[in-house]
Amino acid sequence: MRYWAFLAAKFIAGGLLAGGIAWILARSLPEPDTFMSVHVQPFAGDLIYTFALILYGLFCVGLVYAIIWDQRYRCRTCLRRLRMPIATGSWKNVLLGPPRTEYICVYGHGTLKFSELQITGRQQPDWQKHDDDIWKELFPVEETKN
Repeated sequence: MRYWAFLAAKFIAGGLLAGGIAWILARSLPEPDTFMSVHVQPFAGDLIYTFALILYGLFCVGLVYAIIWDQRYRCRTCLRRLRMPIATGSWKNVLLGPPRTEYICVYGHGTLKFSELQITGRQQPDWQKHDDDIWKELFPVEETKN
């Protein structure tokens, strides 16, 4: 639940940022001239206005993409960034093990596996939650040394 609430909060913050930039653009761009007491739409007739709106649209699309991309690489439990990418599988031996990239939560909450090879269509990343602490197996080794 925290994972989706964090995504919603990022979308709200991104919407506020995009709205603030739209407000600044609306106040800073000059008003279009009227032609015979008719208000002309500035989008197709004014090059500066058209260019500013196209850049604004590209900024908004890039902002949504960045929010989604950032959310994919976060732990589903603690919302920290996933670390330690490990390349598994091989491009040479696709039948034995397709190439993948695995990310891990440094606190041991889970592992995220991205498939690099998309033969049968787009595959969703596989999140595997670890019930036990994956670092727990290191403590008995350290205790026996003491």
